[in-house]
Amino acid sequence: MKAIALISGGLDSTLAARIIKEQGIEIIALNLKTPFCLCDRKSASGCTAHSRRVAEELKIPLKTMNIAEEFLGIIKKPKYGYGSQMNPCIDCRILKFCKAKDLMQETGAAFIITGEVLGQRPMSQHRRALNIIDKESRLEGLVLRPLSAKLFDQTIPEKKGWVQREKLLNISGRSRKPQIQLAKELNIKDYPCPAGGCLLTDPEFAKRIKDLMQHDELSLNNIELLKAGRHFRLAEKVRLVVGRDEAENNRLSFLAKENDLLFKPLSIAGPTALGRGIFTKELIELSCRIICRYSDSEDLSATEITCDTVPANGQQVLAVHPLAEDELIRLRISGC
Repeated sequence: MKAIALISGGLDSTLAARIIKEQGIEIIALNLKTPFCLCDRKSASGCTAHSRRVAEELKIPLKTMNIAEEFLGIIKKPKYGYGSQMNPCIDCRILKFCKAKDLMQETGAAFIITGEVLGQRPMSQHRRALNIIDKESRLEGLVLRPLSAKLFDQTIPEKKGWVQREKLLNISGRSRKPQIQLAKELNIKDYPCPAGGCLLTDPEFAKRIKDLMQHDELSLNNIELLKAGRHFRLAEKVRLVVGRDEAENNRLSFLAKENDLLFKPLSIAGPTALGRGIFTKELIELSCRIICRYSDSEDLSATEITCDTVPANGQQVLAVHPLAEDELIRLRISGC
């Protein structure tokens, strides 16, 4: 008997796969990648690498699938709406379950395993939402949630005796203690994201997403930009992102596209900034003044800021004074 396990790299999905594997079920791990996994922000290796490590430890094959482009369409207009921020959790789970169903049919697997816990997430893990997700993905009776299985009606794998219900669990609620205790019992260590999570539930990040949507700028590259720096809206279609440390400065340089502008202080320490949009001379000067505000200028004399297009075609140097604090606040996208 074979099953598809949705593996995020977090603890819950790891435990769920382990519990079912120990019942003699052949497991195929499926990691579905979006740009919004919190593990990607908290760890250099990211969710996919964590999922790979889990698959290696469990000695199961791993299938990785990038669903980022499809997910953008869901963010723009989710059928079941948003959670507390910009998180379309129910629609997200339906998309992921549909992908798991496709792999199930492709590999001859009989059911799907997830690490969902009843009541853990307010939008997508209550009974009504879980029923909607199963129905919309046409997987009714074929989704086994081992951590909370005893709190639900029996699934087809349980009814047919493929898995033993008495070896499943009845965890519910938002506490992490039962899972952490179970991890100790099963000798599962070094899990990077005990609760997983999504950037779209972060109020600050959600404000940046809203700004992109309001200006019709939602794209994968722009979303990656949201993960770094301070963000400023200089005009209707003009944005400036200012790095906060060396890693972000390097990240902005890497994400720069053709016709973007890159700004840097000429001879003092300070941030790299990326400008995107159609810049007038006035907006270039405004950008330089913003960058000056975050540079290590020690006197009242003007600071020289460089500006160049991507690819480089002739550097400008502007001597400017820092922008006033009230103007800085007015231009900064809330939450950045």
